[in-house]
Formats: sequence, C-alpha cells, structure tokens
Amino acid sequence: MHPAPKGGWKPLRSRGVAQVAYYDAMSGEWHPAFEEYCETIFELAEEGVRVVQARISERLEVSRPSVSGMVKRLVAEGYVSLEGPEIVLTESGQTLAQRVVRRHRLAERFLCDVLGLPWAVAHHEAGKWEHIISDEVEAAFVKVLGDPTTCPHGNPIPGSGYVVQDVQPLASLPTGADFTVSRIPESLEFEPGVLEFLEQCRIVPGAEGTVAATAPDGTVTLRIGGSTFGVGAFAADRILVSH
Repeated sequence: MHPAPKGGWKPLRSRGVAQVAYYDAMSGEWHPAFEEYCETIFELAEEGVRVVQARISERLEVSRPSVSGMVKRLVAEGYVSLEGPEIVLTESGQTLAQRVVRRHRLAERFLCDVLGLPWAVAHHEAGKWEHIISDEVEAAFVKVLGDPTTCPHGNPIPGSGYVVQDVQPLASLPTGADFTVSRIPESLEFEPGVLEFLEQCRIVPGAEGTVAATAPDGTVTLRIGGSTFGVGAFAADRILVSH
C-alpha cells in the first residue's frame, strides 16, 4: 500500500510568485495581487468554504493584517463586499476572478496535455501564466485544446460548456462501493506532495475504483487498476467522486 501525504509588498504563496498590491491606473492593467485575492475568494467559495479573512490568510500564507488591508482595498475598488465577516465578490470581482481562473485552468490543460508536464509542475507554472495570457493566446489555447471544460484535475473552466455533475466526497462512500473520480479540488493542489501522489497512483478524473476499507482515523483504502492505495482523511474528505 502506498502511504498518502497529507497590501503592501507582500509575497503571495498561492501561485509561487511574489506579487505586490496596487492597481496601475496609468496603464490600466490589473495588478496581480488583486487577481490573486479575487481568484482565491472564487476558489474558496467554489469549494463551499465560508470566505472570511482567516481562510484567505491560510490559503495565501500571508498575515491577517495583510489580508485585512487588501480586503479594504478590494472593497474600495468595488471588487468585494462584506456581509458581516464574510467576503463576497461583486459582479466586477466575479468577472476578474473568472478570467484568471479560466486562464489558469486552460494553461494547466495545455501544459499537461500538450507539453506533458506533471500536475504539480503545471499547477505552479500556470500560476505565473494566468496573469499574462492575452485574449489572443487564450483563444489559441481553446482552439488547440478543443475547448476543454475542465482543468486536468476535473475542476470546471469558467466560460466553458461544463455540465455540473452529481458528486460526493470520497470519504462518504461505504466499504465496497464503486466510484469514478470526478474532481480534485483546488485546496488539495496547495498541499505539498498531494498532486504528485494522486497522479502517481492514477487517482485522476475518470479513474474507476472501489473502496476497500476505511480506517478509524479516516484513511480510505482504494483499489484502482489492480493496485491498492491509502488516501488520508484530509484528501478523502475533498476528492469528489461519482457513485
């Protein structure tokens, strides 16, 4: 069995590149930090997470004061609104976030499907590309890739023809249940070693398997393609499957 791994000039962890926080009114270009925050809010909401400053701080690995300062900037610029402690994208913020997420997931698809890069490398590289892809390059990606509806991990590409599927967490299945892997949520893409582990074990969208056992600590033992793997509770709670 294979074990499962589990405002200001502030670097952002989410895409592996240091960004700074401002909007260049002279050039009319969005600053990457605004994009990073809107993207993070979008992805947390996509996973059903209650978006508060603490969750953003955890995802980006920046201090709470930094998050607080940036949220104030985003509110002032009209990209988010506050509903008590919850942070919600406005229409402008949603548009910006969807553009960045779309380009990130198209870039991942290109890097994996065309260039043959591993998931983890593609995810890191796409985090840089998402900020610089032009409309022309985006259109070229769509043409070359055949207008894909998901990234390599099964997450929907905004603006595509993605059809919502009936899915549930892997951890919710009983022993003996058959399943098909549907999605590897963004939260797992930020956990060290997880993407490498899942790709190595072929726990990928479209893979079919069976739940062999569930341990008291939440570890789920899977059988996929004649091999047996143990998936830790953190990942099993988040991997989405159809049953």
